Amino acid sequence: MKKNIGNTDRTLRLLAALLIAVLYFTDQISGLAAIVLGGLAFIFTMTSCIGTCPLYLPFNISTKKKEL
Repeated sequence: MKKNIGNTDRTLRLLAALLIAVLYFTDQISGLAAIVLGGLAFIFTMTSCIGTCPLYLPFNISTKKKEL
């Protein structure tokens, strides 16, 4: 797959996942909210690691800088 996530986008996704993890481990979120946000944190982490967001593909969105 073509990479379509730039460095800023990756950083923001990882920070959001980290924030969700901190909220969970400090018992600020629980129940259904913890499950949904945990799933979202997992998706953010995976897309940051592989550098591709499947939701960006149909809309031809890319936050990655164009290479010269």
